[in-house]
Amino acid sequence: MLRFIYVILMNLFRAPYIIPKMRKEADHPEKYSVEQRYELARHCVHLMKSTGCIRTKAYGMENLPEEGGYMMYPNHQGKYDALGIVYTHRKPCSIVMDKAKSNTILVKEFIDLLEGKRLDKKDVRQAITIINEVAEDVKQGKRYILFPEGGYEFNNRNNIETFKAGSFKIALKSKAPIIPVALIDSYRVFNSLYLAPVTTQVHYLKPIFFEEYGSLKTQEIAALVQSRIQEKMNSILTSASDLS
Repeated sequence: MLRFIYVILMNLFRAPYIIPKMRKEADHPEKYSVEQRYELARHCVHLMKSTGCIRTKAYGMENLPEEGGYMMYPNHQGKYDALGIVYTHRKPCSIVMDKAKSNTILVKEFIDLLEGKRLDKKDVRQAITIINEVAEDVKQGKRYILFPEGGYEFNNRNNIETFKAGSFKIALKSKAPIIPVALIDSYRVFNSLYLAPVTTQVHYLKPIFFEEYGSLKTQEIAALVQSRIQEKMNSILTSASDLS
């Protein structure tokens, strides 16, 4: 949290320029391409990383499909999670986010740049509408991030909570590949008291295609994706522990 405040303060002088620029590009998709808006979002992440002494390493880029849409389902550790994915994911992608957390300054502009979807957890009808919209977008080739845990604990320490089955209705409706994403040490950036320079890891795991998950119930898909991520994290954290 202290690093988050520090990064905001260190970039305050940029706010009068960068926030209106984000707002302008987000409000005029007819003038600014998806690629242009995505690069602006990534540039903002780069500024935060530079001032916050944050380094993010990406692995498994070869596992990302070259063509077509897909759903990325990462574990959730804190405020930096989506930023780390957007920064390392070179092709434009979007995000499904809790509506209640998506309308603060800068977050709002960031989500709008990505043409993200705001999910109202208290409104079942709205949630169904968003699920259908995202599924249709994915069918048309768009890529989305959705955090199936739904939230996170402060100072997460690389723990995973149970994945919510409803998160995987989009995958079933779109029949698109599922990309499990393992995030490591992402909590240290903005959701812990850790202040030293930090390196986070984003691991894009092998796709799970519809042929493998299409016959499963959403609870089974959730368990499958969670187990793949947990297995990867256990392997990496165990190796790191052995080296220390």
